[in-house]
Amino acid sequence: MGKPTGFLDYERKNTKAETPLQRIRHFHEFKTSLPVKEQQKQGGRCMDCGVPFCQNGSLLAGMTSGCPLHNLVPETNDLIYRGNWKQAYERLEKTHCFPEFTGRVCPALCEAACTCALNGDPVAIKDNEKMIIEHAFQNGWVTAQPPKVRTGKTVAVIGSGPAGLAAALLLNRRGHQVTVFERSDRIGGLLCYGIPNMKLEKDIVERRVRLMKEEGVLFKTGVDVGKDVTAAELQKQFDRVILACGASNPRDIEVPGRDSKNIYFAVDFLSSVTKSLLDQDLKEGTFIPVKGKHVLVIGGGDTGNDCVGTAIRLGAKSVTQLEMMPRPSKERTKSNPWPQWPRTEKTDYGQEEAIAVFGKDPRMYQTTVKEFQKDKNGNVKKAVLVSLEPQKDKKTGRMQMVPVPGSEKVVDANLVLIAAGFTGSQKYVIDAFGVSVNARTNVATKEETYETNVPGVFAAGDVRRGQSLVVWAIQEGKQAAKAVDYSLMGYTNL
Repeated sequence: MGKPTGFLDYERKNTKAETPLQRIRHFHEFKTSLPVKEQQKQGGRCMDCGVPFCQNGSLLAGMTSGCPLHNLVPETNDLIYRGNWKQAYERLEKTHCFPEFTGRVCPALCEAACTCALNGDPVAIKDNEKMIIEHAFQNGWVTAQPPKVRTGKTVAVIGSGPAGLAAALLLNRRGHQVTVFERSDRIGGLLCYGIPNMKLEKDIVERRVRLMKEEGVLFKTGVDVGKDVTAAELQKQFDRVILACGASNPRDIEVPGRDSKNIYFAVDFLSSVTKSLLDQDLKEGTFIPVKGKHVLVIGGGDTGNDCVGTAIRLGAKSVTQLEMMPRPSKERTKSNPWPQWPRTEKTDYGQEEAIAVFGKDPRMYQTTVKEFQKDKNGNVKKAVLVSLEPQKDKKTGRMQMVPVPGSEKVVDANLVLIAAGFTGSQKYVIDAFGVSVNARTNVATKEETYETNVPGVFAAGDVRRGQSLVVWAIQEGKQAAKAVDYSLMGYTNL
């Protein structure tokens, strides 16, 4: 440990961010790194715990506590405190394929489990790791690592999101010839079109893809497996197939007026904006229009927040965000002790921007839509909202949110964005390969092997575990690569 009293001597400092009114003027990342010397002090706050919960990655009370990748957090913290940035990168790379992604979009499960968080502010692990990888890129330490020997084995990866990219990276370095199939026009999956540019600039993704191409990974865009190419063709052409096509089937809401125009799924809205930004620099008419509209976002998660921030940047007249669940407490409750994930109220960047622009928090808790109202042209114009209250189901004993009679209220809504989560992968892909699914419509696999009921076909990421985090997708891709390698070679060193 670099400084035994570091957690007492140094206060936590976060990366600086532009003010909400500044950053809504553009779609670029708005957080800047601390000076290197200051970031080194943040590494010095690490206590080098005998039991480092930060890297544990265990399931506690239904949520992951600590890093699923089991990053060697105390080691890298100590190394950056001492200024050994290259060694810190080498240790981080042992467990992490893409710290440049999680350093920007991860909710920092590691920090929630940091011992310093038990009675104060956690170590700035996420910012530390982001600086490690960016320092490494700037100094030329991140280089292509093509395999010295090819095995003669071939692997097809369906989907180029974080799970698919992680699996492709490792299997290619092992010496297998990997081809990644992506139905979109760009590589990255949700990293490209699911996460807005202000959270993750797309040149960050492209930078990593260029390296992977140098290493020998083959990428094929605009290929929709199950439509443009059959599963049988891929199974005949490749020794193994990994399904890493995500959980991209959006959950809908069934209420009167749902067929109104200008009601979109959040993923389609965000994708249209990002594609327009990359292709036409947001030329009018190339994305779903927002300017001057009353925007209603249904869903209180990260995607809903991304919709709020994006709508504000595009000139929304107002933004309202609905959350079915009760408002979380501002502080931990006794039933939610450390090192569990803190179920506390968090105000994200989009909500901060809404407060700055409109003077109030856009979120309405314990509220959902009862009905949409149309104008004479069939466009949505208003939404009838209804309050919800928790009620125990007499048959199952489970708590559920039920409408409160007489609580209806009408709000303006010219554009509705449904961010209610996802219900599994696209059915046509599942049907094409004939793989089994579980009760939650996720692809079922054998324990520890990641192999489906179809020999030679594996699954990883959201398609297997359901909608989840980028960090979990990377870990799934790593584990699937290990399983595939073992099935091909009879052993694995991944």
